[in-house]
Formats: sequence, structure tokens, C-alpha cells
Amino acid sequence: MSEFVFVYSTFPDRQSATDVAEALVSAKLAACVNLSALMTSVYMWEGKLHTEPEIAALIKTRRTLAEAVIAAIRPLHPYEVPCFVILPIEGGSEDYLAWVRAQTLSDHS
Repeated sequence: MSEFVFVYSTFPDRQSATDVAEALVSAKLAACVNLSALMTSVYMWEGKLHTEPEIAALIKTRRTLAEAVIAAIRPLHPYEVPCFVILPIEGGSEDYLAWVRAQTLSDHS
């Protein structure tokens, strides 16, 4: 298994996504959070079709911190059922991954 993962999540607006990103990076739970441009999501919720704007967040962190990242986001997230998906990072430039390692907590209890 890779040492690093992306935690993917979506938000209804840039401000809520930015607030979460800043909290994660400040706490050293993430090295970096990439926020997408506004996109459109189409989904079913409570039996109705919705088409809504959203911001995607790709949270770069260590696999060992992924659950702590989700736990930190949950109380800040405006959605009733937020999207949290953990995606493995199978490789990358060693200098970049060393930077991610240095920017995140080495152990989280």
C-alpha cells in the first residue's frame, strides 16, 4: 500500500471548501488541498433529481491520517451526507512526496 492518499470531498461553495482546506493544512493533517473551479454535480437526493454547483477538494495526505482528515472535516462540512472517498497515490516524484511527508504529521493518535 502507498504511504500517501488523496481524500476527495465536495462542497457547496468556495468559502466552505477554503475553510476546511485551511483547517486541515494548519493542523498538518494535509500537505495541500486543491480546490477545483466551480463544477456541476447531477445526483438523486431524497427521490429528486438535483443539478447543483459544487467545488471539489483533493486533499493530499498520508494514508495513516486519512480517517483523522475525515473526522476533522465532518463537523465543518455543510452537507448532511458529505462525500469522503480515499484514493491511493501509487507513486510520484520522490521530492514531492518527501515534501508531503514533511508537511504532515508523522503519527496521529
